[in-house]
Amino acid sequence: GSGLMNKISQVWAHIQSTLFPFLEEELGPMTEKQKKLVAILELIRVEDFVAVRWWNQGRPPKERVFLAKAFVAKMVYNCRATSDLIELLKTTPNLRCLCGWELVSAIPSESTFSRSFAEFAENSLPARAHEALIQTYQSDRLVGHISRDATDIEARERPACKPKKTLKSQAKRGRPKKGEQRPVPEPTRLEWQETMSLDEMVADLPKPCDIGAKKNNGKLFHWKGYKLHVDWADGEIPISAVLTSASVHDSQAAIPLAEMSSRRVTSFYDLMDSAYDAEQIMAHSMSLGHVPIIDHNPRGGQKTEMAPADKRRYDERSTAERGYSMLKDGFGGRNVMVRGHKKVEAHVMFGLLALTAERLLNLLM
Repeated sequence: GSGLMNKISQVWAHIQSTLFPFLEEELGPMTEKQKKLVAILELIRVEDFVAVRWWNQGRPPKERVFLAKAFVAKMVYNCRATSDLIELLKTTPNLRCLCGWELVSAIPSESTFSRSFAEFAENSLPARAHEALIQTYQSDRLVGHISRDATDIEARERPACKPKKTLKSQAKRGRPKKGEQRPVPEPTRLEWQETMSLDEMVADLPKPCDIGAKKNNGKLFHWKGYKLHVDWADGEIPISAVLTSASVHDSQAAIPLAEMSSRRVTSFYDLMDSAYDAEQIMAHSMSLGHVPIIDHNPRGGQKTEMAPADKRRYDERSTAERGYSMLKDGFGGRNVMVRGHKKVEAHVMFGLLALTAERLLNLLM
């Protein structure tokens, strides 16, 4: 909407007319990458999410703000590891000052970076900042299409041991005998989700590191780590995201994602591939007042082709592919060095946070 564009325009006008001239007078000429970081930090305002009450001991809150800004910079510069970020801060005076440290000697040690990252992960700082960013700049926007999809996130940790499956007694074939009681099949996760709150649905999704498999151009490939499920709005803007175990089927995160997104933006069409072809997902989409366009999954039968008008809309799903490509190639999506669900989620969310700000600014270009 025009209100959304006005909000972003006002921030951008302030950045261009006031912030850039002030910083260039203080620091000297800035590179395009540094200007991009300044604009992203100004839009995100990560300092609003570093709660003072956390730090009754140890380093002052101001330093924690500097560290949070540095982790955003790590994503913007697509640094492979924290040690690379620290090296960059030491050798680039402008970047160091933009994060908050004037002197090289003031830059904290790598262990301090690690400890603060663990705290940011525990308090879901990047996820909270992302939700606030979406609500500030997207809540009054009418989103044409939400493209729902999942991607692999490779991790450097050992997959968790899976609990042994209990052998299920095989159901007898044919009609039951008179008086025979047969066990009622357990509800599926999609059926359970119809009775759950959003928090319960998200908590119920498996999260430990494990092995995932996905078809890519007809070929099956495996990876170790996690799976990232995202709802993308037109313009490659991630509206909501959930990180699960790699083995979780795409469809399992569809209803919680849809619920999350519907609380943040108003949208019309839900675009999903054949992995999401399930009655519960379609019904939930319609219950939110959306039009679901889901590629038919023949499941060994005859494939039903989409109507031409639906097909044209469905092609907008390339938004998700472009979004994931940007996250992985430009915002740290391939550089996961931390371990454990909470920390991997925080790393990915810092990347999505920076990407969201960059795409919002892109609306003005």
